Amino acid sequence: MQLKELSERTGVSPASIKFYLREGLLPAGRTVHATRAEYSEHHANRLELIQALRRVVGLNIAQIGSLLKMADGGAPRLELLAAIQRTVLGLDEVGTEHGELRTPAGDAVVRFRNWPDVPSDARNALNAQLARMESLGVPVTAELLDAYSQAVDAIAATNISATTAPDDVNQLIMTAAVGMHLHGQLVLKLLALAHASHAIRRYEKSI
Repeated sequence: MQLKELSERTGVSPASIKFYLREGLLPAGRTVHATRAEYSEHHANRLELIQALRRVVGLNIAQIGSLLKMADGGAPRLELLAAIQRTVLGLDEVGTEHGELRTPAGDAVVRFRNWPDVPSDARNALNAQLARMESLGVPVTAELLDAYSQAVDAIAATNISATTAPDDVNQLIMTAAVGMHLHGQLVLKLLALAHASHAIRRYEKSI
């Protein structure tokens, strides 16, 4: 299909498509002659992914470009998934000037769930959160960590099955990034409803 057809097919303006081509987010089409190129289903799928990452997840062009560069460069799936998590959840905003961040509570969580005892952006982010809570005098007991980690472990096990299924790299990023964003929001909304429900049960007789 030509650029006009690609635009009509995806709902992305020709100007935006040309911008994505210039920025390297969209691979060049097959040259037909000096002023015309042909585009394929791969281009349509890539445009769908770019739009979802921008509009649904809220990533900027630089963030999208970084993920797509990794994907097109053949990065291992685990490395790509880690980058998606780091970008979507903002884990790269955690300051680790002194290297790996460790806390006794974070180490305890890993033992509770028998998770791999390896450094990661997610583990650094958790330890930063635990350290912040401790500095503010917010208690984080072993019982709380055990209960919370057990709940999220079950959620993660369900999510990762869907995330690792697609073979197509565009679909993999779409499933992981959009799913991670929306599922995270769903968990927060469910938690809010659970809090409200427990409060109603406890205090409705006094209203």
